[in-house]
Formats: sequence, structure tokens, C-alpha cells
Amino acid sequence: MRRIFILFLLFGFPLLAACLPLNPLPATESPPPSETPLPTATIDWFPASPTPTLKVLPTTTATQALNPGIGKQIINDTFSNAKLWDTVNSDLASATVKNKRLTLAVEPGVSIASLRRDVTLDNFYAEITARISLCRTDDNYGIIIRSTGVSFYRFILSCNGLIHVERIKDSVRQVIYEPVPSGDVPPGAPGEVQIGIWAVGGEMRLFLNGRYQFSVAEKTFPSGAFGVFTQSKGDTPVTVTFSDLKVYDVSYTFPTKTPAP
Repeated sequence: MRRIFILFLLFGFPLLAACLPLNPLPATESPPPSETPLPTATIDWFPASPTPTLKVLPTTTATQALNPGIGKQIINDTFSNAKLWDTVNSDLASATVKNKRLTLAVEPGVSIASLRRDVTLDNFYAEITARISLCRTDDNYGIIIRSTGVSFYRFILSCNGLIHVERIKDSVRQVIYEPVPSGDVPPGAPGEVQIGIWAVGGEMRLFLNGRYQFSVAEKTFPSGAFGVFTQSKGDTPVTVTFSDLKVYDVSYTFPTKTPAP
């Protein structure tokens, strides 16, 4: 039976998610779906957190030296095999693999995520293309890395042009990189962006369209699964399609700082 991973978020409240290996886990919403009742979720992937303070993203042009140590390719996913991803289809949201793409679609106030669980990644560089079909203002989408279920990192692109990072530990959310504007984030829909992540040890570096955005130093989670998500935070649906996932092994040792005399 297909392993299914699905999470939903009601508007104004944390995401209802689930991470049970063999059972579909749709979310709950008021009013509930008109047909098949949805099971109760067990994992809160989008817990509430204080509103972060906006800061300005510094300009960076050099990218080549900022993702060193990239080695052999370990994943080249053309999304031809739906069994590799968590999929689901309900009245509130869907995660479907078709035509070499993974499409996440949600109704207003709902969120959904899908993980690829067959590979545990620690030190790696990954790239994936996101195509935005429906998305407005605070609606968002992005990637999940080093997920163990109730704990993970979430790199978030909002349709208002902001990017930030959250750490979820045992379903408790904390912003670890506050929102910054980026010209590489599509301002709404339609749009397309390539999302890259270089993660080695306790450092994670975000790239958009091949351009370095920022670095996050965080050692809480050393490894885990890779995934994608989308979230509607308003009164309109959101649809984002992901394709062309490539993951590379990274072997890199950070330079040792010379002690001051």
C-alpha cells in the first residue's frame, strides 16, 4: 500500500498533519468535507508562532563558492513514480503525481505537504523547480528538509515576495530566519522559481534561481527526509507544481578558525 503523508492547515490555526506510514491523513476543517470523513491528524506541522520582524536581505552576487563540495548525484527524480511521494486526494486538498510533476492544491485556509521518504539526507545539495499557478499575498510554498515527522526545517517562499525559515521541533514552531524580500521570489501567480538548498552539518544555505539568498546556522536536526508544501493563508485556493528534483552528495569540511594569539 502506498505510504501517504498529508497535512492540512485551517486558516488562522496551525496545520493539521499526519505522518502515519500506511493510512491517508486528510485534515479537518469547519465545515467538514461533504463526503468521506477525514481522520484526526496527529502531527502539527504549522504550529503558531509570533509574527517575525522584517529585515532587509543583503545583496550577494558570488554563488559558485557558496555551495562547495558537491559530488555525485544521488537522486534524479522526474516524478514518474508516484509511489515515491506522499499523495492524497480530498475535497480540501490534494497531492498528486502526474505528467512528471507533483501538484499540491489546497482550498482557502488549508495546507498540505508531501515527503519523499525512501532516502534520508544529511549532507546534500538539492534543487527543485516550483511553478505557481494560484497564489496571493501571504500564501506560501517551499521545501521541507531533515524531517523526522514532528521535527524538521521549513524554507518558506511567500507570494508577497518574502522568504524565511522555520524550525519545528516536536510540533513547536520557531522562526530561525526572519522574513526578507527577494527579487527571485515570483510576486504571485503565475510564476516559476528554482529552489536550491545546500545543507552540511549545522549550516544550511538557500539558493533561488541559482543565486545565494542567505545562510542559517542550526544544528538541531542532522538528517531526515526531503519534502515540499503549500499553504493558503487567505480566502482563495493555492496551487503549486513541483518538478525536476535533483539531489547531490556533499563532502565538505569547514575551515578551522585560527586561534587568536
